[in-house]
Amino acid sequence: MAIQAGEKAPDFELKDNHGRAVRLSGFRGRKNVVLLFYPFAFTGVCTGELCELRDNLPQFSDRDTELLAVSNDSIHTLRVFAEQEGLEYPLLSDFWPHGNVSRAYGVFDEDKGCAVRGTFVIDKEGVVRWTVVNGLPDARDLNDYVKALDSL
Repeated sequence: MAIQAGEKAPDFELKDNHGRAVRLSGFRGRKNVVLLFYPFAFTGVCTGELCELRDNLPQFSDRDTELLAVSNDSIHTLRVFAEQEGLEYPLLSDFWPHGNVSRAYGVFDEDKGCAVRGTFVIDKEGVVRWTVVNGLPDARDLNDYVKALDSL
């Protein structure tokens, strides 16, 4: 079961698409975080969602929010994907140990070996304030994230 609103967000440290370590708790007290899990780089729905976020980044930065996108792809795959699509926000690799962070948030599909489409809006104190979890083929609505951020 996915982490619910009101729960403390599990801390983690993952490598981004440039090999830099990113720790969720590093944003505590400084920024809200939209933590977005997606199945795989280079797939149709995932590419569409991540490019929509790219095109609307000011909606997050203007709300003092860091966007972190997590998949079970390797950092090398994520680096090429980010370069190809012009993605400027961190793409985090939950590749090894495979899916540990996705499992901690309750969004890992054991049968498919990847994360489903889970999004968690986390406030500056590290508490989950809003969530949505969609199946693999179902894109999420960016406007829902913005509404959730505006309610913080």
